[in-house]
Amino acid sequence: MTAALPVPAPSSDTPPRVGPDETSLLRRLLAQRSATVALAVVVLLVLIALAAPLIAWAAGNSPTEFHSEAVDPALGGLPRGAGGGVGARHWLGVEPGSGRDILARVVYGARVSLLIALLATAVSVALGTALGLAAGFFGGWTDTVVGRVMDLLLSFPALIFMIALISAAPGVNRQLLLVVVLGFFGWPYVGRIVRGQAMVLARGEFVAAARVLGASRRALLVREVLPNLSGPVLVVATMSIPSYVATEAGLSFLGVGVRPPTPSWGQMIAAAVPWYAADPVYFLIPGGFLFATVLAFNVLGDAVRDALDPRSRRR
Repeated sequence: MTAALPVPAPSSDTPPRVGPDETSLLRRLLAQRSATVALAVVVLLVLIALAAPLIAWAAGNSPTEFHSEAVDPALGGLPRGAGGGVGARHWLGVEPGSGRDILARVVYGARVSLLIALLATAVSVALGTALGLAAGFFGGWTDTVVGRVMDLLLSFPALIFMIALISAAPGVNRQLLLVVVLGFFGWPYVGRIVRGQAMVLARGEFVAAARVLGASRRALLVREVLPNLSGPVLVVATMSIPSYVATEAGLSFLGVGVRPPTPSWGQMIAAAVPWYAADPVYFLIPGGFLFATVLAFNVLGDAVRDALDPRSRRR
């Protein structure tokens, strides 16, 4: 799950800022070499996920098609040829035993993993921002109720509850269920950050001035406080995506995530474990994609945080 991120609190005597300037934010991101590389990897992964059907069509393979001619029954189902069956017909080789094309399954797995992670992030950010903003701005009983709910959810062993909840609903769309469960257990981390920021902003001089001028509570929330939360929310959203990608892969590895024949990186890694010594390519390719995705999003999240607050940069 996403860990609480250290986001600098704005000073009450500073003028309000209406969210981050997109142009200057992108300029500061591109000024960091690591952020540029991470952003390029993220864009490439998103393009691969979007173009998965086109890539599979260009390679001439389906992620669910079996190629018995590509494996050798005499060797227990190992792929024919070097490198796990890499060749003109199968660019990244084939799965041992089944002969399914690894490239097709990996690119479709990217689509599944990123879609689940992005939707789960949207759910957790929407819930966490709404409830954290209400708790921090209104205080009182609202803060007490929301705070206790967040404490209750944070005290749960989330992974165990995820496995139990997903296993208890075998007939439900597994991808949709993963989005709901991941988002539900993830929103308290966003809520805590938003709550702390909203408490500081609600006591700011610009909010007091707007209140004196007759602004309603709704106007204060929408026009004064919420725009100033866009920076912290952007950071925590960027850092949540790799966490959800890794969690989805872990659940699929354990057999309670995405179910076959739908491809998933975690599912492929689990299937590759018995073959890693005889066919390491099958193990390394989905593992490499998973590692690159998590690393790129984490580096990008750190860079976004540094770009929004240069004082937070590590020396």
